[in-house]
Amino acid sequence: MSTVNIPRLDLETYVNGTAEERKRFSDAIGQAFNQTGFVTITNHGLSKELIDNLYKQVKAVFDLPEEIKLKYEKPELDGQRGYTSKGKETAKGFKTPDLKEFWQIGQTVTDGDPVKNEYPENVMIEEVPEFNTVTREVYQKLETAGKQLLRAIAVYLGLDEHYFDAQVHNGNSILRTLHYFPIEDPDSVPADAVRAGAHEDINLITLLIGASADGLELLTRENEWFPVKAHGEDVVVNVGDMLQRLTNGKLKSTTHRVVNPPRELMKTSRYSVPFFLHPKSEMDLTCLESCIDEQHPKQFSDMTAGEYLDERLREIGLKK
Repeated sequence: MSTVNIPRLDLETYVNGTAEERKRFSDAIGQAFNQTGFVTITNHGLSKELIDNLYKQVKAVFDLPEEIKLKYEKPELDGQRGYTSKGKETAKGFKTPDLKEFWQIGQTVTDGDPVKNEYPENVMIEEVPEFNTVTREVYQKLETAGKQLLRAIAVYLGLDEHYFDAQVHNGNSILRTLHYFPIEDPDSVPADAVRAGAHEDINLITLLIGASADGLELLTRENEWFPVKAHGEDVVVNVGDMLQRLTNGKLKSTTHRVVNPPRELMKTSRYSVPFFLHPKSEMDLTCLESCIDEQHPKQFSDMTAGEYLDERLREIGLKK
């Protein structure tokens, strides 16, 4: 097995550290994102109590009867808000849908920004009201952490530290609560059905709160699958395609997947809560001039974040 650079970094040392500590953090996250596209983060602003309560509410929602969950499914919103039932999302390039159901929470604009008109309202669940409040709190805390991480990334790229600030303020970010449901009879599902097929994320960066079970793996440059492990309440952070496009591949949007557990554990649930940090739809993803040279010719076409998101949602089957 190859050595994989997934450093464990303390966000506090960037937010409130000395100039030297901040540079060390910025260099470390930049190098890891250049090599593997993954880091784990401590001191991200979410307490153990908040995370425990989040997973308690997530479980309560997915434990609801199917007919109740289905009344919160809004096909016209392309899976971007509320509930998405089993069999709806298929990883790009796959024919068999992932073995999961999920609920998505989007941006809440409170400052009069006209971008509010672009976003659908969040779907509120009546049966588990605390789910609505805890997911909003988690969304805001992960958004704050994500903005700090993007500042460190901007410094690594030689950009102004606040390069991303205006782009992600009231951005089109999504908090997704996932349930990889139990398979009572493993022989009943297609042989190629997995919890989450090999894919890359669409957004700038993803912040994943430690899942309830193992299963996340990344594909190394040597084409080997490597399990990503997080300590306790650490948050796993990875590069998405939008950041890869912007940096002309300097920062890697690494292929990853969620594999099925051993056969004897297929009857158990797995819960996971990723935060997909998106910019506003008009952000220009044209490759940065500073990331293009003779050794690294421009490899991506020019498009906005909104155009790219639309293309990818169609590819994975959420948008028709």
